[in-house]
Formats: sequence, C-alpha cells, structure tokens
Amino acid sequence: MATPNLHGRQIVEPAMRPVPEGWIAMGRATGRDDEKPVHRVWVDAFELAAYQTTNEEYALFLDATRHPKPLHWEDPNFNHLKQPVVSVSWFDAVAYCEWMSRASGTHYRLPTEAEWERAAAGGAEDLLYPWGNCEPSEVPDYSLRWKTGPEPVGLYQPNAYGLFNLGDNVHEWCADWYDADYYAVSPERNPQGPSAGTRRASRGGSWRHHIKVTRIAARSSIPPEFKYADYGFRVAR
Repeated sequence: MATPNLHGRQIVEPAMRPVPEGWIAMGRATGRDDEKPVHRVWVDAFELAAYQTTNEEYALFLDATRHPKPLHWEDPNFNHLKQPVVSVSWFDAVAYCEWMSRASGTHYRLPTEAEWERAAAGGAEDLLYPWGNCEPSEVPDYSLRWKTGPEPVGLYQPNAYGLFNLGDNVHEWCADWYDADYYAVSPERNPQGPSAGTRRASRGGSWRHHIKVTRIAARSSIPPEFKYADYGFRVAR
C-alpha cells in the first residue's frame, strides 16, 4: 500500500510506557566479547515508546520540516503506514526527536543502551530474549514472518513492560557512541556510553538477518550517517 498524503494532520505523540528505576546486570557472560564483562548498573525511571516509530508518524515530521525522505520511502515493501520507518540515519532519528520535542513541549530523545536493555528485560533477571528463554524458532509464526521487510508494529504480544517488537523487526538506534570495550569502564549509574567514537550503538533484531530476533544483551553498531533498510528507532523521554 502506498503511503497516503498526510498533509494537515496534527502532531500525534507516541504511546509511551513507563520503565521503573532499578538495577540491571548488563551483558552476558556467554555472549560476544563486547557483552563482557557482565556488570550491574542502575537506570533511572524513564518512558519508552511502546512501538518502533512508524511511517505514519515519520510522515508528519517530513511534512512539517521538509526533511529529506528515507531511501525506501516509496518502496511498497517498506511504506505501509504501520511499518517502522527504515533507512533513517542516526542523525535523522535525532532530528525527529528534536522536532517532536519542539512540537509537543516534552523532551523526546533516543534511549541509551542501558535503558534499552533494562526495558527489554521487563524487570526480569537472566532472560535471553524479551519474551523469555525459548529459541527464536519457537516464536509464534516465526517461519511466516519478515519475508520482504519489517512487519507492521504491535502484531504480537508485548513484553512485561508493554513494549512491542523489542528484539525483532528492525535494529533500533541508541543515543550512545559504541565502544566494544566500554563495559570494562562503564559507570555504575545511568551509563551514557563513551564520549566519542565512530559508530553509534543500536539494539534489537533485523527482519533481513538469518536469525530475525536478537538477544536482550546483544549489541550492534554502524556509523551514524549510514542508512539501512533494517534500521529504525523508537523514542524515549
């Protein structure tokens, strides 16, 4: 379905879910090298969008700002209203947050890696995935999903904090710079990532990978100017 013209629509703030303050053991001892060492960090309370930012929401931003359209904006595999917007750079995602903040009077931003990991865990300890410890192939309809692009958001059950598609659909940009060795020097409270770098952190799975979902602790990153068809974002505040 082609994305319809959304001229004249008012701003629609995303559905947000509270993530309570608390400790989380970040990383995984049996994971990749950049997930080590496992370390406990405190994360202050915040809110995270229930859904990945959709084409419908992003169209309002484009209409209001004349920001350049994403690469696959007209592609029928990617432009359903309820699909997550893709092919947005880290800078595009930040620009969206800044626009939403100005338009709403509320400060929106990208989540940190620590916030994302705490939200994905849903308050539990030692979960492999947002839904538990069963393997990806055991996820409902796993073999039928994500054939030519991401699916519309929110089709399946949320995690314990009411958050949908954490770990699947598209990689989600985070606020942090990425450093594979950061966990060895991470502060204990509200880590923000290193002060500089060449790649920005991202979390969550990808519709186009052989394994479509990602463990809670798994980290990923690309240069912030890159725009891939399996990269999107969700907002925090």
